[in-house]
Amino acid sequence: MATSAIGETEQKSLVKHWTPAVVLMMCVVLAFFDKISIAVLFSDENFRISMGMADDKTKAGWLMTSFLLAYGFSSIFLSFIGDIFNPKRVLFWSIVSWAILMFIMGVTTTYKFMFINRVLLGIAEGPLFALCYSIVKQRFSEKELARATTMFILGTPIGASLGFPITAYVLQYYDWHTTFHVMGFLTLIMAFFVIVGLRDVKIDRPKGVQRKKVDHKANFKSLASSYGFWIVCLFNVASMTYLWGLNSWIPTYLIEEKGFNLKSFGTLSMIPFLSMLVGEIIGAFSSDKLFHQVRARQVFIGLFGAGVAMYAMTTAQQIWLVVVTMSISSFAWGIAVAAIFPLLGQVSSKELATTAGGIFNGLGNFGSALAPVLIGVIVAASGSFNNGIYFLAIVAVVGALPLISLFKRA
Repeated sequence: MATSAIGETEQKSLVKHWTPAVVLMMCVVLAFFDKISIAVLFSDENFRISMGMADDKTKAGWLMTSFLLAYGFSSIFLSFIGDIFNPKRVLFWSIVSWAILMFIMGVTTTYKFMFINRVLLGIAEGPLFALCYSIVKQRFSEKELARATTMFILGTPIGASLGFPITAYVLQYYDWHTTFHVMGFLTLIMAFFVIVGLRDVKIDRPKGVQRKKVDHKANFKSLASSYGFWIVCLFNVASMTYLWGLNSWIPTYLIEEKGFNLKSFGTLSMIPFLSMLVGEIIGAFSSDKLFHQVRARQVFIGLFGAGVAMYAMTTAQQIWLVVVTMSISSFAWGIAVAAIFPLLGQVSSKELATTAGGIFNGLGNFGSALAPVLIGVIVAASGSFNNGIYFLAIVAVVGALPLISLFKRA
């Protein structure tokens, strides 16, 4: 009986210890819902008519690119507030603002105001990963870091695997307005979980006047001289270009080019993103257990493989083969991204966590922001959707190459 009681206590303690990482993952899931739901609407005629886009893929691409530019700018220049104010409080109010903006977008009927709201959403979501990274660095040990960071990064494939079919389902049975309202409601619920799930996380911050003395410029200067930090940032630009290109245009690509219908897309689109999820889980454990000293190799292999498999997807004709090759590509990307934050930790100090995370995430998103509109331009100019996907494959392969220079260092 005593042994059983001790076991239950240890289990409860373990659950309590990892609960903050789960909550942060849920935040990323809901943020990803908000980001990508509009990509499904690109294939909806009523939405395109309401926005005055018709079949203009460049104009549609700008709705995603506008978000990403604002997101990147905000991540670079606003994430440092997590070094000044309590990151838990900043996270809560950020989430509330996402929900409000989603409800507003649900009643927006002009392209101009949809564009503006997408910009505002990007600004509101920009600091998210830096805030999550800051909280994780406060809560977990170095030996737990890859698993803890991967838990919130898992929100990316989970958000995509659930967000696309949920949006497709709501769109199929209701209308595009309702898709935004559903996302807004779910996001608002998330704010409550942040209050409850992060209440036991103690944030170690200087008090009073000293807290205001955090020197963001000095932090940036320190990072500016780090060769490894900028190599990792460059890699992240390629990695995020792959991700945003995938999430912006894959719904329309699969429906228009590969013959998926809305119902089959909603079901089959989950598989590649679940593969991404599995890749991130395996990548996290391999990063901590097998590749602790050689994470740069893991990251390189992952993105390089993702690019090769992405090209293979364009050559596939059968629906099952399209799903398989896309799943392999997503799995490989997951392997890479699982180790990227720990690799970032190896090339930057703990004291610069939020600043480094903000610059890293901001440059990644800012540098990849033009991917959606570039793909739209490429497709419109060439008349071939495959050419837009070739662009993603090339960026992934070429973007992985700089990591070779870090093989002996990380």
